[in-house]
Amino acid sequence: MSDEQRPSASPEPGGAASGGPEPEAIRFFGTTWLHHDGGYGLRRAGVAVGSLALAAAGAAVLRFAFQGLEVAAVGPFVGILVVAGFAICSALAFRRTWDGFVRRPDPAAQSAADKSAQSLMFIGFIGSLLAYFCRSLIEAPGEKLHRAEYTAARERHERRRGSRTGNPAARKPRPKKRR
Repeated sequence: MSDEQRPSASPEPGGAASGGPEPEAIRFFGTTWLHHDGGYGLRRAGVAVGSLALAAAGAAVLRFAFQGLEVAAVGPFVGILVVAGFAICSALAFRRTWDGFVRRPDPAAQSAADKSAQSLMFIGFIGSLLAYFCRSLIEAPGEKLHRAEYTAARERHERRRGSRTGNPAARKPRPKKRR
C-alpha cells in the first residue's frame, strides 16, 4: 500500500496509528457510536423521530390504497387478504430487521434468502421502520453488534501484537533434547 492510500492516523488507542482495527461506521451515526460523541444523542433522537414519521406516512399511504380498494368494491375477502398480507409482511420485516441488529446473517444462506425476502421487506417496510424506531430508543441500531465485533478485533490485535514484542534473536536458545 502506498503512502497516499493509507488511512490517516486516528487518535484513539488501537486505531490506525498503531495498525489496529478500525471501528465500522453505522448508517446515520458514522463512528460516533464508539464514544457517544459528535452529536450521538441528537442523532439517535433524529433517527427515532424520522423512522416513526416515515412509518406513519407509510401507514397513511397504505390507508389511501385500502380506501381505493373499498371504492372499487372488490369485496371483503380481498380487503382481508390485503390487510393480512401487509400485516404478515410487516411482522416478517420487523423480525428480519431486528435480527440484523443483533447478529450478522450467515453468508452461505444469505444470497438465496435475500432474493426471496426482498419483496417481503419491500411490502413490509412499515415493520422495518418500526424496528429501526424501537432499536434507536435503546441504542444506535446495530451498535451492540458493532461494539462486540470491534472489541473482539481489538483483543485479537493486542494478543497478536503482544506475542511479537521483544527481539526474537535475543531469546535464550532452548537446550537440545537428548535422544
